Amino acid sequence: MASNDNYSDIIIIGAMKDVMWKGELNGSISIDTIADKKGLYGLGPESYLTGELLINDGISYVSRVTSDSTMIVEKSYDLRAPFFVYTNVDDWLEINLSSSIKTIKDIEKLINEKTLEFKRPLAFKLIGKVSKAIIHIQNLPRSTIVTSPTEAHEGQTNYELNNVQVEIIGFFSTEHKGIFTHHDSYIHLHLITKDEKKMGHLDELIIDTMKLYLPKK
Repeated sequence: MASNDNYSDIIIIGAMKDVMWKGELNGSISIDTIADKKGLYGLGPESYLTGELLINDGISYVSRVTSDSTMIVEKSYDLRAPFFVYTNVDDWLEINLSSSIKTIKDIEKLINEKTLEFKRPLAFKLIGKVSKAIIHIQNLPRSTIVTSPTEAHEGQTNYELNNVQVEIIGFFSTEHKGIFTHHDSYIHLHLITKDEKKMGHLDELIIDTMKLYLPKK
């Protein structure tokens, strides 16, 4: 493996599977306790699954459902998460995406291929225009008892975005399914629009023109 230890290790708090199967919904981490905000990136759900959290280059956002077609996005560090993954990256390698890279699976495959000699897990980001994206925000009804993913996603609200400029923050690992990625994926992605008015967990993606950023080794 190449020597590339000049970007931070990823820090993982809690586990997605414990939220989904054991109902551990309370906050395992207070976001304001993360000391180093420089080049900070992170994502996870809000405690009790009442929203989505994203830290993009040191700025912390929370999105919450206001209706089946609207949301509110606010900046705050006064937040808690039942599971959360974060790291610090100051230097990025910019990669132009070919026109054949369109979907989440395409991105997952590309990152896996390009980072075989990188220190992994790792954070990455995508910046540019999407033709279409579907994001969701968790909006679990208060006092819901969670013993399965189906129950955990009760109240989840989906939003479709079309032809919009966005940033997507992602975390990649082949070793953390059920911890910070879903059981069928190596990546966990949160999207925020350039105007910062919409943000959520990314479920579907059709890329128009974007650039990929990987931690520079």
